[in-house]
Amino acid sequence: MGKDIAKIGLDATDRALLALVQTDGRMSNAKLAEALSLSETPCWRRLKRLEAEGVIEGYQANLNRSRLGYGVLAFVQLCFANHSDDAPAQFEQAVQHIPEVLSCHNVTGEADYFLQVVAKDLEAYGRFVSEVLRKLPGVASIRSSLSLREVKASTRLPLMAALLTRTKRPD
Repeated sequence: MGKDIAKIGLDATDRALLALVQTDGRMSNAKLAEALSLSETPCWRRLKRLEAEGVIEGYQANLNRSRLGYGVLAFVQLCFANHSDDAPAQFEQAVQHIPEVLSCHNVTGEADYFLQVVAKDLEAYGRFVSEVLRKLPGVASIRSSLSLREVKASTRLPLMAALLTRTKRPD
């Protein structure tokens, strides 16, 4: 998957750069450099190193799903009847191409997979379950929980808390 944080060697400036980019992915290199009290070339080099190391995987805009007409956010637990065949691999391949599935996790516990799914409304979600989810390879049961109200949604990692103890670069 990638190198461990300790092997990458993030210092305080790297962490600050990541926090800035995580907050505003459109920030120009000039503004990043100014905020970090660096000149532009070293700032650009740090950014490119973090991208090359896979710490920064990409940049995207955060869209408001409800304003775009996605009124339903569902958390879906899927269970498989048989784990010994190639159904899990087929399922994982198939789910990669379903745009309504925002995330898919292979989990421990009662379910085998946990999905986050969006739909325009309850009727559209019902069709999605019967026409898409029920037809996925290996799926034996589906349990849905619908979000009544989103209290917090973020993709931002708690950088300072997770990385404070990992400030030393490797030898």
